[in-house]
Amino acid sequence: MLIILDGRISRLWLIKLIQTRRGAWHRMCFESVMPTFSLVTLNCFGVPTTSTRKRLLALARELNSEAHHVVCFQEVQSNPYRRLLVKACDSYPFSAFQPFLHAPKGGLLTLSRAPITSADFTMYEARGRWFSPAVADWILHKGILAARMQCDDLPVMILNTHLNANYRGDWHNHNHYTRHEHRQLLQLAKVAAAQSPDTLVIVAGDFNVPRGSWLYDEFIAASGMTDSMAGDVRPTYRASNLLPNHYAMPINFAFYRAPELPNLKVTGDLHFQDKISLGSGRSVHLSDHVAVRLELSWSDA
Repeated sequence: MLIILDGRISRLWLIKLIQTRRGAWHRMCFESVMPTFSLVTLNCFGVPTTSTRKRLLALARELNSEAHHVVCFQEVQSNPYRRLLVKACDSYPFSAFQPFLHAPKGGLLTLSRAPITSADFTMYEARGRWFSPAVADWILHKGILAARMQCDDLPVMILNTHLNANYRGDWHNHNHYTRHEHRQLLQLAKVAAAQSPDTLVIVAGDFNVPRGSWLYDEFIAASGMTDSMAGDVRPTYRASNLLPNHYAMPINFAFYRAPELPNLKVTGDLHFQDKISLGSGRSVHLSDHVAVRLELSWSDA
């Protein structure tokens, strides 16, 4: 059964509560000139290391200080890290995830300032070979976390996802990793395309497929989605020194499909690119991935 953690705060586009380091609550009031919706998606590299807890707490502080409606996390690979993020990101009081043995299923966690009205998880049918490096993806049970909410009178569907990794860095069809990704993308496109035309649909996450590849193009054609950063070649994965440079590619996306909205404006950009301090003179990147930020605004009339 999917857990949706309830909270006390709604309409936080009007009043945002921020918890300071001292633990005191302050109100920062602001009024939106136009209806807006903003989202950040990040593969947070939530794997056990000596610095993961401090890094995720720093990430939570950054998110609490910003005015996004929704945050989509991927690679939350343990239940303690899931609990840490839910608790520390306290200006996002609503959350959705699929409970599982060692981590939220798929490693997916969605946080929201607005109430999540319903949510469900769909596992990818193509899970990869358990006797290959894809066993890590297989164990995590990767899939699609769907969360429904309202932005004023506009229905919103958030599809948070993380596809299998391509361990060869080769996106030709002869590669079995690529074939599994292809099947997952077709399943994801089918879910996205099935959403009601009056709904703002956002598909966000770590696709492990580079922008401009045949897989990327086929997903857009099959789903009817639009890439908020189409044509941007900046990498969203920080490849370690142990990997070839061609692994550093744009593989994290925030796609959208919007109903007819007057004067709709959409912007997408990279987020959390710089290092931040963890104290004691140490600075780190918040993840081995770069976040993607999506912002939409439109007129009432």
